[in-house]
Amino acid sequence: MQKVGLYALVGIMAFALIFALLPTPGLDASQSGARLSGVQLRLYPSGDSNATWSFRAADVRNDPVAGLTTLTGITDGKRLLKEQVQGRFTGRETLDATLATQELTIDSQDTMTTRQARITLVQQCADIDLQGTEQTPVKIEQGQGFSATQATIASTSLTGTIRDLKMTFDFRILDASPNSKYSFPLDPTETCRDGKRVPLT
Repeated sequence: MQKVGLYALVGIMAFALIFALLPTPGLDASQSGARLSGVQLRLYPSGDSNATWSFRAADVRNDPVAGLTTLTGITDGKRLLKEQVQGRFTGRETLDATLATQELTIDSQDTMTTRQARITLVQQCADIDLQGTEQTPVKIEQGQGFSATQATIASTSLTGTIRDLKMTFDFRILDASPNSKYSFPLDPTETCRDGKRVPLT
């Protein structure tokens, strides 16, 4: 089955709506791509076949020379997973995570980068504020997880600030700097239930 991803969608829309912007000799990379406004996009990453990303974006710019698509004015960023019941797909999707950021760049491998973002892992009720730099941006890698030079985490089971964080989408820390300061509450007052924090009784 042919992969229909973000680039296919942008390509189709660009051909239909912005044919005049197709690359021509003598144009630099900034002039050779497509630009769309006020669109909703879905990304079907080849490296994570059970996941789909959905975004609304005020502006989408595609640079075919660099192989990059940049979204700005982003709202309603979501990571959705194919629902399974007893090992069988139902055809429905469940909300796995939300993503809030002002700008997002997606490369040809579907890796997403930005300077700062908030990821909320729904099943863990975890709000994770990620910060990067121009040289080392926040990175979201399909099928793996995300990384940041600094992350502030608030959840029912883990709180604190972690430097050089690498984490999976199911809330497992793969790597962290020894200079990090975080803790696992010994006497938690809340638990995560159906994506919401509720008091322990």
